This record gives sequence, structure tokens and C-alpha cells, in this order.
Amino acid sequence: MKTYTLVISRAALNDILDAQSWYEKQRKGLSLDFELCLEGGYKDVLSNPVGFQIKYKTIRVKYISRFPYGIHYLIERDTIFVLGVFHTGKNPKKWIERTDLS
Repeated sequence: MKTYTLVISRAALNDILDAQSWYEKQRKGLSLDFELCLEGGYKDVLSNPVGFQIKYKTIRVKYISRFPYGIHYLIERDTIFVLGVFHTGKNPKKWIERTDLS
């Protein structure tokens, strides 16, 4: 079984921090639930990176459980690059702008 390295971009980290902050304001501890679901999503991507929908050219999306967010990533050799973690209601142009593919 091939082993992959997960690299999370600074922009994706900012997406995550924004979401965690919003969820924590909604209910104490909800940001931890979000983080656990996100970790589960990362696990799924690492175990089967090509198993998720291609959204734009080479960018794939893994939607996490319980929360309306998708992990947007691309695969290059043995590395998975997370470009963004976006709410499903956001304009897709936002994540396309983070790539060289537009």
C-alpha cells in the first residue's frame, strides 16, 4: 500500500481556524467536534486519495461528516496538498483562485 504525506496549505489552515472559531461561538466544544470530523476526513483521504470526486481539473473534494465542509486537495506523486477547507455554500471560485489551474 502506497504511503502519502498530507500537506495543509496556510490558506486551508486559515479556513479551518475560521470555521473552528465560528462553531465555538455557536456552542462550547462544537469546534472540537468539527476538528474530529476533519481529522476523519484526512484519514479517509490518506487511505484512498483517488476515491473522491474530482471537482475541477485535478482538484478532488472529500466532504466531511456532520459539517457542511469539503476538503479540497490535489495529489502529486506521494503528496496530498490540501488547498482549502470550504463550506459547501461558498462560491467555488474562491478555491479555484488558490490554484494555478484557473
